[in-house]
Amino acid sequence: MWGLGDGLAVRHSTRLSVVQPTTVHPMTTRASHSDSIGDAVPDDRAPQPAVTARAPEPASRAGAGDPIVRRARTSDVPDIKTLVDVYAGKILLEKNLVTLYEAVQEFWVAEVDGRVVGCGALHVLWADLGEVRTVAVHPSVKGKGIGRLIVDKLIATARELELRRLFVLTFEVDFFERHGFAEIDGTPVTAEVFAEMCRSYDTGVAEFLDLSYVKPNTLGNTRMLLTL
Repeated sequence: MWGLGDGLAVRHSTRLSVVQPTTVHPMTTRASHSDSIGDAVPDDRAPQPAVTARAPEPASRAGAGDPIVRRARTSDVPDIKTLVDVYAGKILLEKNLVTLYEAVQEFWVAEVDGRVVGCGALHVLWADLGEVRTVAVHPSVKGKGIGRLIVDKLIATARELELRRLFVLTFEVDFFERHGFAEIDGTPVTAEVFAEMCRSYDTGVAEFLDLSYVKPNTLGNTRMLLTL
């Protein structure tokens, strides 16, 4: 589920999602640039020095204060936990360290000048269906577009995985509408898929299915879906 305080937070029962405030800006992945050298044109009048190709330049670095969104590493988990704790007990449910370590491969983090200031996760629910989870942005960088960068990256990752739909359970309806999500009623899967998904022990899947035992976790949240 999502909730906006000073920062942006998306909550998810045992999976919390935090999102930067309303003013979140699209994330871009900076491509590396390298100089290419064409064929040398010889001069008959004088011997030409050998042309040595320059080594490719490293991925371009952001300027001071510019956010970078990258895959999370295990060393980022304590910082992710800190972000989650900012909203835990308010609009988000707590997440313990072991849960975050178990899911670290699903996370992306936003980093500014070496400091992790935002996070978000993409969880695959079914063959064509994923969920945006645990999006959190630190209040100190509200209005910097961090939440939007993270969600844009999660959407791009979903497309790479060939997912066709993305679900989110959120308080931040306006924010997600700007990303193309729309409110839905019920659970957008067939009865057969519903039965298969009920086999999952993941609390977030139970929330997606709107099972009765997780309803206390979802009160006040809006169910939204994005078709990719």
